[in-house]
Amino acid sequence: MTDVTELYGPHVPPASGGPARQLVILLHGVGADGDDLISLADAWAGLLPDAEFMAPHGPQPCDMAPFGYQWFSLLDRSMPAMVAGVEHSVPLLNAYIDAAMAERGLTAGQVALVGFSQGTMTVLHTALRRREPVAGILAYSGALLAPEALAGEIRSRPPVLLIHGAEDSVVPPAALPAAEAILSAAGVPVEAVMRPGLDHGIDPEGVSLGGAFLKRVLKA
Repeated sequence: MTDVTELYGPHVPPASGGPARQLVILLHGVGADGDDLISLADAWAGLLPDAEFMAPHGPQPCDMAPFGYQWFSLLDRSMPAMVAGVEHSVPLLNAYIDAAMAERGLTAGQVALVGFSQGTMTVLHTALRRREPVAGILAYSGALLAPEALAGEIRSRPPVLLIHGAEDSVVPPAALPAAEAILSAAGVPVEAVMRPGLDHGIDPEGVSLGGAFLKRVLKA
């Protein structure tokens, strides 16, 4: 169950010094927190000078470590348990996205979502079921939960870029082509990049590819 009623975490204002014209929301992996990904703002600020970056902490303390947060428990890694877990976080994430847009006077088409590992699972599960499509989804080292349910539940089809390490020892590399196939079949514009030699992480090439994708979908 979720342990908070409202998500919060670090944010970085637009490098331009003006009001936010785009919003990039980053979701961390299990056992980390928003501070783990907010540093990507430094890498992408030059490409997106008018974008504000936000990285909420997951809603639950990590139940597998004495530190960090999670979007859902992984003590039971069966698909039904993970889907039930992520569905507890979806309303919180949707409320966070909606509030951030309203506070800045932005539309869904000015928002991009970025996830890493469990954050990717949460972003994909949430964004594809939102009524208004966000500008794009950048998904690192994750997987698509409940793939068999997507065709009946999908409500929007924003472009998706999947990036995964070929030597990932945490989330199997096979999750990338599996997600690509399901998303494509559901009519989602999807690109997939397998990074050779990479374990569970984001390498400089992945950062570069992700930045170019965000610039394109946010029309910066």
